[in-house]
Amino acid sequence: MPCFRCGARQTDPVRGASPWKRGVRADHQVLICPGCRAAADWADALDHCAVCGSAALVCRLGEVECRDCGHTRDAVRDEPGPGDLVHSGAERPSGADRPSDGGLSEEVAAALSRVLKRGPAR
Repeated sequence: MPCFRCGARQTDPVRGASPWKRGVRADHQVLICPGCRAAADWADALDHCAVCGSAALVCRLGEVECRDCGHTRDAVRDEPGPGDLVHSGAERPSGADRPSDGGLSEEVAAALSRVLKRGPAR
């Protein structure tokens, strides 16, 4: 999942705590990269807890939970978010109708080729 502000993709982590942070925006889980976290207003774009005002929220299994005070509420999701299954079975879109993945398909193909010691991805 890319950074919700700049679109940067997370790379393989080094040992220790990740410099990336999780948050919730419009009841969808998002990631914030270290570069965007340096901006003073990055937390303003996130949802906040209705009880304590914290931006330390996580969204899982249709619920939004505050990591500071533990308050939980149902996530209201009108539109599919990143990672939601939009098409299934015979309803799969044609290549022209597929949403852009920002080059992720090519990155995955190249990584698989490297790991499996194959030639260049086609």
